[in-house]
Amino acid sequence: MAGRRGAAPKLGDVLLVTGSEGFLADRAVRSAIAAVSKGSAEVEVTELDAVGLDVGVLAELTGPSLFASERVLVLRALENLPSEMAPHLIEYAGATSEDVLVVLVHSGGQKGKAVLDKLRKASVTEVVATAPKAWELPQFVAGEIRLHGGSVDERAASALVDAVGHDLRALAGACSQLVSDSGGQPVTTELIGQYFGGRAEVTSFAVADAAIAGRTEPALEQLRWALDCGVAPVLMTSAMAGGLRGLAKFSSAPGGLREADLAREVGVPPWKLKQLKQQARGWTPGGLATAIKAVAQADADVKGASGDAGYALERMVITVSRAHGRR
Repeated sequence: MAGRRGAAPKLGDVLLVTGSEGFLADRAVRSAIAAVSKGSAEVEVTELDAVGLDVGVLAELTGPSLFASERVLVLRALENLPSEMAPHLIEYAGATSEDVLVVLVHSGGQKGKAVLDKLRKASVTEVVATAPKAWELPQFVAGEIRLHGGSVDERAASALVDAVGHDLRALAGACSQLVSDSGGQPVTTELIGQYFGGRAEVTSFAVADAAIAGRTEPALEQLRWALDCGVAPVLMTSAMAGGLRGLAKFSSAPGGLREADLAREVGVPPWKLKQLKQQARGWTPGGLATAIKAVAQADADVKGASGDAGYALERMVITVSRAHGRR
């Protein structure tokens, strides 16, 4: 997730925003602009792509101005900076204008790394915009909800991730909406269900959870309802594969790990370990192997190897649920 090195940005600074997570990078840019705009009557903000930067443009946007005393220059796609401009930008970073904040946005990767290294040596402030790992997403959700003045427990936060997916922009928007409509009450799984209960991801996970728990009839009922609602068959096999993969990782994890370390090893939020522990009691290595093989076959079938995706999915659900408890 976003991490800051150094003090908060201010006029006279160069702020370097690096990383591939566009939502967090955009947020860092907005926060920087907001920080220098506090208490100022008017701050002029200019954004441009680094590929279009030349000596004249840099001098114009960072030099003395007759029209604005305080300015922000946001230079995006720093990795595309023309090579001849690198020395000029490095030189500016060592001798900045006191009434200008320059924000340099690099989208990650090796391209332009030499410029990044030189900027870091110039002691610029850096914000790293890295996407959180899957098991960290409930923490991201909880932080977003707190940011808007709400509260949520781990289970509800994870339910929102299951419902919305891993896109941070979509998750942040959902958090804002839920807090707005919660009436000052905690965001609960029930409220999330009201908004997102019909999402395909939720339906797919419900089928997988029932089958992995060995509940054949409820799993088949959920499956048929989902297919009637138009849920893509590939989402079913994906959810089932993910559930079994987590179970296999949990079952083979080293003993004696602390909860946080075990969650990281398995790739799930800590609260989900209890569910995995309960599920694991009914599974043996042989049963898991049978279930995983059935899911792989169903995945191939729904992607074209079979003409009847519904039948392939029903066979998968029955095989997985019956493999539960098998020696």
